[in-house]
Amino acid sequence: MSRSLNVALVHDWLNGMRGGERCLDLICKEFPQAELYTLLYRPEQVSEAIRNRKVHVSGLQRVPGFRDHYRWFLPLFPMAIESFRVPDGTDLVISTSHCVAKGIVPPKGARHLCYCFTPMRYAWSMQEEYFGRRGLRRAAIDLALARLRKWDQAASARVDRFVAISRHVQARIEKFYGREAAVVYPPVATSFFTPGERGGHDGYDLVVSALVPYKRVELAVQAYSQTGFPLKIAGVGTEMEALKRIAAPNVEFLGRVPDEGIRELYRRCRFLVFPGEEDFGIVPLEAMACGKPVLAYGKGGLLETVEEGRTGVFFAAQTPEALAAAAARAEGVAWDPAVLRAHAEQFGEDRFLDGMRAEIGRLMDGRPR
Repeated sequence: MSRSLNVALVHDWLNGMRGGERCLDLICKEFPQAELYTLLYRPEQVSEAIRNRKVHVSGLQRVPGFRDHYRWFLPLFPMAIESFRVPDGTDLVISTSHCVAKGIVPPKGARHLCYCFTPMRYAWSMQEEYFGRRGLRRAAIDLALARLRKWDQAASARVDRFVAISRHVQARIEKFYGREAAVVYPPVATSFFTPGERGGHDGYDLVVSALVPYKRVELAVQAYSQTGFPLKIAGVGTEMEALKRIAAPNVEFLGRVPDEGIRELYRRCRFLVFPGEEDFGIVPLEAMACGKPVLAYGKGGLLETVEEGRTGVFFAAQTPEALAAAAARAEGVAWDPAVLRAHAEQFGEDRFLDGMRAEIGRLMDGRPR
């Protein structure tokens, strides 16, 4: 990526270091002088590379309750992102977006590349998972989402070039926005996530996930509560207490675990369990980088990152029984940690940066996709 460009960066919100923020972290290192625009900013929860620049925050952050309950303000997000004024003289706007960041208004003469994690899941395809099915509240939400979809489709025209995180997302961009997109897979920190020296496992399976409805962690809790095999769950979220209520004693909730602890959990687990549908899914590749196979729901982006019988086992239905059956099948496979590691290395940070450099070059040179 050419550092001679005058670049502005846009990200939906910054209150943790999940997969999207790890992509942003690498882009920030490539453009250390770029200013950053975001709806919500909690500097203590993001990396030094993200903090080490001027960060412009929306006026919503000053609204009481926004920092802790920002998702309640979803109908106001379009207005907030459009309120930013990126200065004239900017050559390139890079938005990293799963919500409204792509809707920023670029200054005259600037090109806009959107690295798209997904078109808004809650607006386009996962309303029930996020908001439930019935009630007056749902009727009001449906009206708000209809307006949001209209805005989102119109705002997509402000993007000169879309880059998707997977072919799965590429297809959704075409479906919802009528736009073509290149594909650059997100980066896996393969230099950090490495196999342990001991090998083997400590007799548990592992979930690493936010505990929110669409992740479908309850499937793992139900399956392992029935089989009795130990399951460790690393993560926090709104579903934690509900999950604990249905869990048997062999299911252990670890809460928030730092990266070093997650790496050790990967190294010592038998299988990583991934019961939800994801647009890409970095966690399974982190486990593979540590030499461990994956039990994965066979839909979405994981079809591009998990190879049946070689790096993991798929289950076709989101039921506890299907997941338990996949675990039984996986137990009979002789997994090769070297093969798992080599597969994950195809998704390393250098490949992400090379892909983004190429897409930025094509955009700034006016070359076709």
